[in-house]
Order: sequence, then structure tokens, then C-alpha cells
Amino acid sequence: MKVWFHERFLERYARDPAAEEGRLDTMLAAVRAGHELAMPEAATEEDVRRVHTRRHFEEIRRERRIFPVAALAAGAAVAAAEDALAGRPSFALVRPPGHHASPDSCWGFCFFNNVAVALSRLLDRGAVGGAFVLDFDLHHGDGTETAFRSDARVQYAHPEAPDRTDFVERAGQALREAAPYDLLAVSAGFDRFAEDWGGMLALEDYRELGRLARDEARRRCAGRRFAVLEGGYNHDRLGDCLAAFLEGFDDER
Repeated sequence: MKVWFHERFLERYARDPAAEEGRLDTMLAAVRAGHELAMPEAATEEDVRRVHTRRHFEEIRRERRIFPVAALAAGAAVAAAEDALAGRPSFALVRPPGHHASPDSCWGFCFFNNVAVALSRLLDRGAVGGAFVLDFDLHHGDGTETAFRSDARVQYAHPEAPDRTDFVERAGQALREAAPYDLLAVSAGFDRFAEDWGGMLALEDYRELGRLARDEARRRCAGRRFAVLEGGYNHDRLGDCLAAFLEGFDDER
């Protein structure tokens, strides 16, 4: 499976936990061990502004350290979505994350909404008629939900549960009960891990979340699916979390 990654994602572009040094090291090692790495191009202004207002775009563009990396992160999500459209599941290993970026604002270490930019590009040209977003990050992706609040073509689900068994079941239920869709996008945040901020999910749960997404995409939309990294802050274990998820998500595993 192809993993979209750019060396600039390793830069210290901001002073926040998502931009700390070493944040992607174990994840990068995990994907290099068994997946093809591909280098994305930056998202265009046209791509970004399908989701974000001119004011927001210009505000981020003035941040000279942040803007080029944020544009590349959105571009990686675009590339992963294009792969998925062609029947090749893929993953965007990006920093900064995106699901807290709304059309005219952002917070939570996000600047552009990577998943929303990717989906909006495909929807705008009629390549897909509808999409479903499963967001299993610890935090609700308010930016993604806001971006598509008035667009019935995109469904968004952020499961919540008191324990790991119920969480995985609710994620599966959300996938099974969604209205028909042509493409599945996963906002893959690993901060719900037992040894991260959320203190809940085990590695086998991430493997099962990957399997659920894979199997439902096969059943619902000819397997068309992609995932984009969101949260995750225990640098020592992020590689293990990602490897487990991709083991379930990838057709070849």
C-alpha cells in the first residue's frame, strides 16, 4: 500500500505537540518496513479554497514556516484520495493534522482540513457522489463536521464510548448504518491509545478498526478508501499503532 509522505513533515514548523521533533520517527520506520513511500505535491490554492475562506487561506499563507508544510499535508491527502478513487487504498502520513480546521478558523494544531480538501476536490469534479468520514481520533473533528454541515453528500461519524470494546463496536455500527457512499475516508488519530492521552484502545483495536474500514469499503464502495493521520502524541508507540491499523486496512496484509 502506498503511503504519502514528505520530508518537510519532519520540520519544526510550530510550537505545539503535533510539531515536536521525533513525532513521526517510529511511524516512518514502520511504513518503510513494509509499504511504498510516495512524495506528494502541495495542494493548490484552488483545492484549499474549496473548503476554506479567502481570509483563512491568506492568514495561514502569512505564516511562512507553517504554510508550505500545511499545503503539503493537504496535498498528501489529495493524493491519497486520488489513489483510493482508482481502487488503491492509501495512507497520508502528514503533519500538521487537519480535522480541527473549519472553513474560516482553526485550532488544535490544525491549519487546513486535509480530509475535507481531498474530498471536496473529488466532489467538485463529480468523481464521487458521496463520501463517509470515520474519525476515530480522541477529539471530535469539529472542522470536518463544520465543513460539510450543509452538504448531504458527506457523512461524518466520530464514535464515543466508555470502553474499548464498545468503541470498536460503535465504529463498526457507524460504518454499517451509513447511507450509501462512493468513498470512505478515515481520520486516523492514535491519541485514544492506552498509552497516549486517551488511555483506552489496544493495538488489536486499531487492527480491528482497519479491518472494519477495509471490509465495509469493499462491501459499500468497491474498496475505495484512504486514511489520513490526525492526532497521536506518544512518539515511542505511534509506529506500533500505525502498523496495527495498516495491517487491517491494507488489502495485502
